[in-house]
Amino acid sequence: MITISLCMIVKNEEENLPRCLNTVAGVFDEVIIVDTGSTDRTVEIAKNYTAQVYPFIWTEDFSAARNFSFSKAKMEYCMWLDADDILTPEDRKALIVLKETLSKKVDCVMMKYRAGTENNLCYYRERLLKREKDPKWHGFIHEAVAPFGEIVYSDIAVTHAKTSPGDPTRNLKIFEHKRSQGVPFSPREEFYYGRELYDNREYQKAARQLEQFLENPDGWTENKIEACRILANCSKSNEQALYWLFHSFAYSLPRAETCCDIGWRFFQESRYEQAIYWYEHALSTPRDDQSGAFVLPDCYGFIPAVQLCVCYDRLGNHTVARFYHDLSGTIHPESDIYQYNQAYFEMLAQKEKEAG
Repeated sequence: MITISLCMIVKNEEENLPRCLNTVAGVFDEVIIVDTGSTDRTVEIAKNYTAQVYPFIWTEDFSAARNFSFSKAKMEYCMWLDADDILTPEDRKALIVLKETLSKKVDCVMMKYRAGTENNLCYYRERLLKREKDPKWHGFIHEAVAPFGEIVYSDIAVTHAKTSPGDPTRNLKIFEHKRSQGVPFSPREEFYYGRELYDNREYQKAARQLEQFLENPDGWTENKIEACRILANCSKSNEQALYWLFHSFAYSLPRAETCCDIGWRFFQESRYEQAIYWYEHALSTPRDDQSGAFVLPDCYGFIPAVQLCVCYDRLGNHTVARFYHDLSGTIHPESDIYQYNQAYFEMLAQKEKEAG
């Protein structure tokens, strides 16, 4: 059996920290909590769970804080969580099994991260890392450890369960401060800076930043594809938006997320045949959860099925529309959208019956 150090960095998490630690109780061999300047009861609460609570002077650098937390670890592997993350009972049990069965030849375990958004955003993160290989975090924000050595992909998921919105401008303020200091940005940081500008509705600045990012030949493919999708949303016209969405094909094969975006642009203009083409393409596009991209699972099934149902209905082909409606029901039968459409098709059936 391997041994694991849980390494966390926290600040003002008195509401979330107990919930997080309760969901992982008994799993880890040591718990290390690094506090970056809490002014609430976070430190007091942390000491109820572990004696290894350390202060860290915040320097607007998440990697520095995470590397400090890893430096305190003594077990064979380090695992990281944020205070607003949890393990479901099923994932907790699965992690215990993994701990009992994982080969010590494995250097890095990638686990799913359920981001908890309305689109069920899910992607893999480097979650369990062999300590003797001296894993290092890089990036002052949206930090990461490059996967290394023998890598295993696990179905175990960490669930993001934020209870309050927090400061939506925090990350952008850090980017702006670093830029004002003349700190050079990596391609990854250039991308995330643009995304933060977009999330804060500074669309023109976001567009300029992301266009600049795309000019960098060293940018990561998945980030470039995502940048094109964001640039489409920054666009003032469907024509310009479609330009950026199609531009993403210069970097790799179409992703279902992009195909759904294109389908939606045509749908908005009542160009249903074109929309159908792209939604069908989304439905047939293979999903690769191990790509490292921000995968939206519903773009590979539910969304195109619903939209194909609507498109064919608008074209008067109720038989095919019903086929895609039924398909959407096999994916999310509990969805309000599916239930609404089900009532619609039942009404159509009743009218046809009455018409004889």
